[in-house]
Amino acid sequence: MSSALTGLSRYPIVQAPMAGGASRPQLAAAVGAAGGLGFLAAGYKTPAAMYEEIKHLRAQSDVPFGVNLFMPQPATSDPSAVAVYAEQLAGEAAWYETPLGDPDSGNDDAYEAKLAILLDDPVPVVSFTFGCPTRAVCEALARVGTVTVVTVTTVEEALAAHAAGADAVCVQGIEAGGHQGTHRDDPHAQGMGAGLGLLALIELVRDAVPLPLIAAGGLMRGTQIAAVLAAGASAAQLGTAFLVCPESGAHELHKRAMTDTTFTRTELTRAFSGRPARGLANRFLREHGPYAPVAYPQVHHLTSGLRKAAAQAGDPQGMALWAGQGHRLAREMPAGHLVQVLVDELEAARAGLAARAGLAAPQPRSGAGDVA
Repeated sequence: MSSALTGLSRYPIVQAPMAGGASRPQLAAAVGAAGGLGFLAAGYKTPAAMYEEIKHLRAQSDVPFGVNLFMPQPATSDPSAVAVYAEQLAGEAAWYETPLGDPDSGNDDAYEAKLAILLDDPVPVVSFTFGCPTRAVCEALARVGTVTVVTVTTVEEALAAHAAGADAVCVQGIEAGGHQGTHRDDPHAQGMGAGLGLLALIELVRDAVPLPLIAAGGLMRGTQIAAVLAAGASAAQLGTAFLVCPESGAHELHKRAMTDTTFTRTELTRAFSGRPARGLANRFLREHGPYAPVAYPQVHHLTSGLRKAAAQAGDPQGMALWAGQGHRLAREMPAGHLVQVLVDELEAARAGLAARAGLAAPQPRSGAGDVA
């Protein structure tokens, strides 16, 4: 792993920060103990809850780890569009016997308070999603010894991260499960599926900025890790692969859905949050996705109770089943074991490539003076 990431982990494997409960301290500790880099997800948590998880993780492990923050969102949503969507969801509220949430519950995810905690009691790595921190923030974190990583989905976003002084970028391809980490959800941009695939994005970003790259998007096997490392990434970030581990805090229905043949594909949708996110195509996504407005986090707040009620009712058709494109490759095993399996697959892939390269090397030609 390159300079900004050196010493953080034995292997170039990063466990993605999955907001909503999956990335709990037990998972980050297990990944770190096995030689990967574990992450906590501060998104949707109070500052106090974030800090409790940090303390819990430190009590379990002394290896480096990261914390992911959501950037505050601009107030660009159309309140009338959110109101119309709320009317459409009235049937869901009646079905699950739960009220819709307040869409105006806040759009900054307590960013400043969480940042203040991380500056006062530093952690090894802080990553940012849904935007780019200011240079002042990156410099403040650098002064306390924290490595900063910014999630990017385009070359322009990578250039912004470099200009802000980030130490590394997490390059997220369109294959990734959960939310696309775009810095701005532009309602006038091309359709949600117009993003770049991971390998193409790695090459473009590598040419544009002199920063270490963490590759993310649909990675489930060590062979895929070998591919992104060969393409120029310093490490690979996996989320869906770790979601089904016993240490993950994901709901059991969510875990089982990863390999359930009922769910045949993933889609990008705004149905649950108002922002593009990849999940298993279920009833809620199909019925409401086409009509969901560009309104994050307003739609997230609106549907929060519905998603919880669906989970309590044992109904995966009403849940946000975030998943990457490779979800059918999920393997249910302890996180530490999974890290080792991925490392073994990575080394086998590297050995295979080296062997094939040796076979393909030109052989010396026999000449008149050669000894037979």
